[in-house]
Amino acid sequence: VTFPLDLTKTRLQIQGEAAVRRDGAAAEQAVPYRGMLRTAAGIAQEEGVRQLWQGATPAVYRHIVYTGVRMVTYEYLRDSVLGRTEGESFPLWKAVVGGMSAGAIGQFFASPTDLVKVQMQMEGKRKLEGKPLRFRGVHHAFLKILSEGGVRGLWAGCVPNVQRAALVNMGDLTTYDSVKQFLLLNTTLVDNSVTHSVSSAASGLVAAVLGTPADVVKTRIMNQPRDKQGRGLLYKSSMDCLVQTVQGEGFMSLYKGFIPTWMRMAPWSLVFWLTYEQIRRMCGVTSF
Repeated sequence: VTFPLDLTKTRLQIQGEAAVRRDGAAAEQAVPYRGMLRTAAGIAQEEGVRQLWQGATPAVYRHIVYTGVRMVTYEYLRDSVLGRTEGESFPLWKAVVGGMSAGAIGQFFASPTDLVKVQMQMEGKRKLEGKPLRFRGVHHAFLKILSEGGVRGLWAGCVPNVQRAALVNMGDLTTYDSVKQFLLLNTTLVDNSVTHSVSSAASGLVAAVLGTPADVVKTRIMNQPRDKQGRGLLYKSSMDCLVQTVQGEGFMSLYKGFIPTWMRMAPWSLVFWLTYEQIRRMCGVTSF
């Protein structure tokens, strides 16, 4: 349901790249879109409504790996390594360590699927620019990236991707867990859907604020053209991309796509946490 917002966010993060304008890597005479609504409407009008879901399949693959690994890892770290005791307050720094570690580990394993998702999301734009499409489908994308860059090629952009996931999970997992425990220990609220909703609303906002700059860097590194050795032609590293982006486009360019990111993460976080908590209850597992 929220995937078109993710696609719109990716397009917004790519447009107006200073490195592209400087090196002429993609002959863009004018920026075709200016904001979220015009970007989404332009995709639907020029590429077709179905293209709003371009890359949805690898996105599902990504969440199967990423969410599965991060949730199991966080709960293990929280309960077995960091030593949380049921019914007692959990130090914020421990929640931050657990959330960032779980996000980084989960994203490392899911990075190849994220790479395919980002590149497939840009296929419609390449077609409009008169460039040949790179992939025939998801599996062809995996095989082509593997054949051109080897196994390491599947982890292109892994560093900023892991950095982003660590920040997002510090906002998502840490905020949800901390807010929920605070409400249960310091208010009259009980462990029900109301508490879960309030906690998830807070986690979605914090995750969007913390994760968007790293998400912009991740998207640009993953989408940049590469040489035969798999080295990026626009950016040498995530720090180089960060510096070029700020110098060429200003600090606020790091928040390109923030509104669709927040609009996507807020309902996504709400649906995920409510569903996750109910599934745990149905399976006879204690609340998260």
